[in-house]
Amino acid sequence: MNRPNQSGDTLQNASAKPKISVLVSDLSKKGAGRWGGGGVRPFLLSQVLKRLNYDVEILGFVFDDEPNVQTSFEDIPIITVPGKKYPHFIQSATSLVNQMTGDIIYAYKPKPSSFGLALLNKMKTGRPVLLDIDDWELSWHGGDAWKYRPPSIKQLARDIFKENGQLRYPDHPLYLKWMEKWIARADGVTLHNQFLQKRFGGVYLPNGKDTDLFDPTRYEPETSRNHYQLSGYRILMFPGAPRPYKGIEDVLIALDRLNQPDLRLAIVGGSPYDDYDNQLMEQWGRWIIKLPTLPIQQMPEVVAAAHIIVVPQRDEAAAAAQFPLKLTDGMAMAKPVLATRVGDIPAILAETGYLVDPNAPQQIAQTIEEIFENWEIAQERGQKARERCVQYYSFHAMAEILSGVIAPIAGSVHGS
Repeated sequence: MNRPNQSGDTLQNASAKPKISVLVSDLSKKGAGRWGGGGVRPFLLSQVLKRLNYDVEILGFVFDDEPNVQTSFEDIPIITVPGKKYPHFIQSATSLVNQMTGDIIYAYKPKPSSFGLALLNKMKTGRPVLLDIDDWELSWHGGDAWKYRPPSIKQLARDIFKENGQLRYPDHPLYLKWMEKWIARADGVTLHNQFLQKRFGGVYLPNGKDTDLFDPTRYEPETSRNHYQLSGYRILMFPGAPRPYKGIEDVLIALDRLNQPDLRLAIVGGSPYDDYDNQLMEQWGRWIIKLPTLPIQQMPEVVAAAHIIVVPQRDEAAAAAQFPLKLTDGMAMAKPVLATRVGDIPAILAETGYLVDPNAPQQIAQTIEEIFENWEIAQERGQKARERCVQYYSFHAMAEILSGVIAPIAGSVHGS
C-alpha cells in the first residue's frame, strides 16, 4: 500500500528506499557540468547513491551558457532550468523546485541556489536536507575578512536595482556568508577534507574514484601516448582546469630549469573560467601540450598516457579546502604522483607519492629527475598508490561512509 511521506508525496511501498534529489547550484560548463559530468563531486555522489540502490535524480541551474551535461548520466536523470538574476531567479527557483521528486534533498554546496532552496523546501514540505561541502566558497572572495561595505546608499541602491547590480546575483558573497550560518539546519553534512570538517563539522566523505573504470590493466601506456599524439615525450600530466592557486606555473618553471627537450606538461581540459590557459601558453608554450576536455569514460585512457601526474597546489585557503580529483586519477591508474604538502594531500597519498613544499619549483625539478632516474621504484610506488586508492578512495569506500549517513534519514522518511 502506498502511503504519504513527509513531503506529502507517496513512497511506492513500505520497503522501497526513498528517492534522493541531488540539487546543484550550477550545472553549466563553468560549474558542475564541466567534463560532461561524471568526474565532478555531485556526479560522484549520485553514482554512489545509485550503487546503494537509491533512486536518484540531479537537478540544477544553468547560468549564462548551455549545460555541458546530457539529460541523463548513467541512467540518472538530469533536469536543468535556466538560471536568472534576482528578481527573476525566484521564477527559475520555483520551476526547479516544482520538478524535484525526491523524498530527501541532497544539496551540493552551501549556496542560496542549492542549500537555500533545499531549506525553504524543507520548511514547506518537511523533506529532510543533506548538505555536501566540497569548497570553502568564501575563500574565492577573501575568506572571513570579506565584508560587503557599499561606500554609499546610492551604491547600495545600484547593487540592488541595476541590471548588473552585485546583489542581484543569487550566490553573491554576502549571501554565501549568510548561508554558512544555516549549515546547522541540515539533517546531515558531508565534506571531503579536514579543513572543511574543522570549520563546519559533519562527516568526512572523501572523493571516491570508480576504480573499475580507472583500472591500469585495461590500458597500454604507449598505445595511449600514440593515440593522443604524445609519443616521444616524457609526459607530466595535469588532468584538470588550471588556476593560479593550483601551481601549474611552478611545474613550468621547473621544466625551464631542467631544460630537457623531451619533457612536456600535458594539460587536459583547460580552464573554463578565464584566459589563464592563454597566459600560460604565452610564457611557457614550448613545454605545454593542450588536450581537449574529454568525457569521464575517456579519462582513464588519457591518464594512462602520463608518466607522472602533477598536483602542485599552492598554500592558499582555496587549495587547502579542496580534495584534488587529480590525485585519485593518478593513484587509481598506478601513476607516480608528484604533489605538494598542502591540505589533506600528504594524508591522502601517505607514502605512495612524491611530496614537495608548495611554491618550490626547484624541489619539483629535483623530484622529476629523481622519479625518472629511479623509474622502477616509481612504478612500484604507483602500484601502492593504486592499492591505497582502492582501499580508501574508491566508490566502494565512499559507499560505506555514505550509507551510514543516509540510512538514519531514509529510515525517518519511511517512519513518517
